[in-house]
Amino acid sequence: MMRQNILCLYLIAFLLSGCDAVSLLMENDVTETSIPSPTVIIPSPSETPTPTTEPVVTLVPTPTAIPPVKRTWGNYPGPSIWPPVEIPPPASILPKPEDQVNILLLGDDQRPNEYTFRTDSIIILTLNSKQSSASMTSFPRDLYIYAPGWTMQRINVVFARGGFDLMSTTFEYNFGVKLDYYAKINVFTFLKMIDSLGGIDVAVAYPMTDDDAYLGKKRTVPAGNIHMNGEMAAWYVRSRYSTSDFDRARRQQEVLQAILNRLLHPSTLEHAPDVYNTLRNSVTTNLTLENVASWIPLALQIKKNNRLRQYMIGRAQTTDFTVPTDSSKVLLPKYEAILGIMRQAVTP
Repeated sequence: MMRQNILCLYLIAFLLSGCDAVSLLMENDVTETSIPSPTVIIPSPSETPTPTTEPVVTLVPTPTAIPPVKRTWGNYPGPSIWPPVEIPPPASILPKPEDQVNILLLGDDQRPNEYTFRTDSIIILTLNSKQSSASMTSFPRDLYIYAPGWTMQRINVVFARGGFDLMSTTFEYNFGVKLDYYAKINVFTFLKMIDSLGGIDVAVAYPMTDDDAYLGKKRTVPAGNIHMNGEMAAWYVRSRYSTSDFDRARRQQEVLQAILNRLLHPSTLEHAPDVYNTLRNSVTTNLTLENVASWIPLALQIKKNNRLRQYMIGRAQTTDFTVPTDSSKVLLPKYEAILGIMRQAVTP
């Protein structure tokens, strides 16, 4: 039982480690309405009325079309703050097999004694037990979407506004994905967790050079299998000055895979107390011990068979946009393109 509890702890840590600082469309259309409008018909000047006849005035009803008013948010609540752009209609719900679980992994940048935060790391982990497979789908933090009942806003501030309930409804409305669970960890806790594991080995796809606040200068990492401590791993997943948010999403997934490999390695068992002490007061989740325990064999099978697929919402699925009210730079979703990726990610 102790060994199983330790493995559960590790799997929880794996699920929490990717971090950084809808129903069918049913439009309620108002049908086109015609309102009679009085039109005055007066005889022409050539017509001379007799002394006993007054000029004839006739009221003729002429229909005037009024454009239909459309509520594009279907059965979801409308905005409490009217946005500066048109709200897109809700997406159709994607099919979800009974054995599938969608877990939202979030990393926030909240500092001690601060109440505000953003979830700059947003990943959906999809588990399919029958196929012993999984997928990860990353979403850029500046994605400009409709949060039902609120307004159009960056996706990375939705959780702080309404927690998992609003975040789940937002994903359902915009991308047709029903979420089951979530796990949120702070970036500074993430750093400590890596160190408690003795570091991780990250398969770096491309070399990178960027500023490092800890070093006070630039840091460079080459391509290849690179051992990273918590400080280096935090820099690697957060760096953005010399790259983009899309590249950062790729790096977050590389680190997530490295943590999984480390957590499932037998030698990691000795670090269980450190991992527990690091995570117990720093994790927000609706996962239970029973949930995690049931996924341990699946995690081992996925690692053994290398059946983890990776997806990212990137440049091809978004459009640069400047919000007219405050001039902020955001990314407008190309909804059909994103739904195409989501169909792949959630299909076993």
